[in-house]
Amino acid sequence: MSFRRRSLLAMLGVCALTVAPAVLAASTGSSASPAATASAADAPGAAAAAPASIAADNAGPAYGPELQGFNYPAPVEQFDFTSQGVALHMAYMDIKPANPNGRTAVLLHGKNFCAATWDATIRRLSDAGYRVIAPDQIGFCKSSKPERYQYSFQQLARNTHALLTSLGVSDATVIGHSTGGMLAIRYALMYPRETQQLVLVNPIGLEDWKAKGVPSLSVDEWYERELKTTADGIRRYEQSTYYAGHWRADYEPWVQMLAGMYRGPGKQIVAWNSALLYDMIYTQPVVYELGQLSMPTLLLIGQKDTTAIGKDAAPPDVREKLGHYPELGRAAAKAIPHATLVEFAELGHAPQMQDPQAFHRALVDGMAAVPGNR
Repeated sequence: MSFRRRSLLAMLGVCALTVAPAVLAASTGSSASPAATASAADAPGAAAAAPASIAADNAGPAYGPELQGFNYPAPVEQFDFTSQGVALHMAYMDIKPANPNGRTAVLLHGKNFCAATWDATIRRLSDAGYRVIAPDQIGFCKSSKPERYQYSFQQLARNTHALLTSLGVSDATVIGHSTGGMLAIRYALMYPRETQQLVLVNPIGLEDWKAKGVPSLSVDEWYERELKTTADGIRRYEQSTYYAGHWRADYEPWVQMLAGMYRGPGKQIVAWNSALLYDMIYTQPVVYELGQLSMPTLLLIGQKDTTAIGKDAAPPDVREKLGHYPELGRAAAKAIPHATLVEFAELGHAPQMQDPQAFHRALVDGMAAVPGNR
């Protein structure tokens, strides 16, 4: 059965789903994956849940292939456009502050995240006077998941630029987390005059995994791994990598957000797009171009992070050299001409979720240090 037919059946099947309501924590966000012994970094589907946990995993909410049934913290709008000959729609939130300071912040989510996981950051920046725009990239969450698409960071940057142009935004602070950090770097390189400031939150891509010896996985291999995604696998991975071994109940809604798409009728198209995106991440390094960034750049780095794409597939001698964020963050700060580095000694891959108060204080202070008009 083709993905096109699966997608049609998925959309029809959504109407028949009984969807458990999403309970979003007020101040955190996250996603997840298997433990360090099992899964690829940033790849929650790499290890399936143990048989005893499968029934419990399947008991959770089921969402549609575009995350139908999962509530976002602000109204979701759609940007309709055509790309590569395909009609697509890009979901986004556009939150206007009560007391605007004249600046706009664009939030770019990571691979295992969605725009909704920026919930606490949206509210904090809005309170500080920023207009906040938080999109779901094509292939993710509430946006289109095309059957065939040539994914590249350049293409995602163009899509994001088209969205911002449609909203009348020509100058913004671009904030990227995880894979969103790779995208933010590419966006800033392509549109330097329209990037007032760049903020990178534990970005991946500060090293070239392929060059360091991580073996290539085919799209078909990534797809098979993604089909095994479970809530248990997501949770174990996030605990070990995103939260430095810690876990709190307010991380769980984000686990169910991801796992719910793999319980729903669009599981195959969700997994297929995820596989294409992993191939993009592995094959399109940005680390070699950090020196070309011309705008003020704020690096916010949790020091306990160990994320590295394909890490579990690498031989032990390669694996031990990957994902050392204290070294990666300092090397990036040295390579980027106008960089400021803030380190969080006890935090992991998602500092904005693990310690929102400390993170947002550093973020708002770092953004305020850049003049409103350059």
